[in-house]
Amino acid sequence: MQKPNAPLVSSPRYEDGQRFVRRMHLPRTLGLALGAIAIGSVLWMHGAQALAWVALFLSALVWPHLAYALGRRSGDPYRAELRSLTVDSALGGAWIAAMQFNVLPSVMLLAMLSMDKVAVGGARLLARGTAALALACLLVAMANGFALDPYTRFPEVLASLPLLVIYPMTVGFIAYRLARRVRDQNRLLSEISRTDGLTGLLNRRYWEEAVAAEFERCRESGRRACLLMLDIDHFKAINDRHGHPAGDQVLRRLGDILRDTLRQQDVPGRYGGEEFGIVLPDTGMAGAEAIAERVRKRVEGTTLTSSGIRATVSIGIAALDVQDREYSVWIAHADRALYAAKERGRNRSVRYPAG
Repeated sequence: MQKPNAPLVSSPRYEDGQRFVRRMHLPRTLGLALGAIAIGSVLWMHGAQALAWVALFLSALVWPHLAYALGRRSGDPYRAELRSLTVDSALGGAWIAAMQFNVLPSVMLLAMLSMDKVAVGGARLLARGTAALALACLLVAMANGFALDPYTRFPEVLASLPLLVIYPMTVGFIAYRLARRVRDQNRLLSEISRTDGLTGLLNRRYWEEAVAAEFERCRESGRRACLLMLDIDHFKAINDRHGHPAGDQVLRRLGDILRDTLRQQDVPGRYGGEEFGIVLPDTGMAGAEAIAERVRKRVEGTTLTSSGIRATVSIGIAALDVQDREYSVWIAHADRALYAAKERGRNRSVRYPAG
């Protein structure tokens, strides 16, 4: 039986949490190191004791790597990293009080710690971090006798500049990389939603959108266009005799043939089952018949599977008619021509209306 805190390596939450931990390691390491420069300048001006310097070393140079190790080893790295972010805020609050509320370094720590909480977890994490910061600040201030020295001297101003300049740039760069990654993933998801998983061609929904767009374009401009509806002959017999994996190979290979044979402007798609559709922009009936014959002969002369299966296709052709009221009528005309090709013996192309 698995222990409650054992890593769930197959869990998407676990993998996302591991990425979260890795992503936060650099800004935490850099931010705390730069913050230590500002804090150290104040401690130096106050003549701080050795214990304060040890605490600064541990919080700035040891804690970032400890937080990383804790997150990586946790069974729930996402939650562990949120806890570490809360600890970051508590450390910041403690150092604000230890600096006796020196204005510039204190405000910068507060701003930077608030910025990363908002960026990572929104208002909820900001509230949690702010509460931890305030509590730690209060406890250290009490231990320090509520000492107050808000004036920021020039050396302390200079020591604060690296945190002020470098840390926001680093966070901005990380945010930019994340935004690009999200954009690329969204583009990939969009492509996946548009394409048929087996053939790589447009699926029916998006192919019909292409038909509708071409239908409207031609009606407005008066240009010509044709549709091909293509069906694999005796495809059920292929599945029954050789099995569905072989049938899938036939479908995939047909998708490859269409991509290789058609022109760049043509739009093929899988209409359903073993039926495919092709939009031929700026093409008259004679040109569409030539393309249909080229596709038909290419399929007829190609071995479609590794086991040597061959097949033929029947093709229906329909030119866009300005009298058609909807693109679905255009598709229906090409479908009727396809069935006429099948009725006439298959392995042929027939135009609509079939004479």
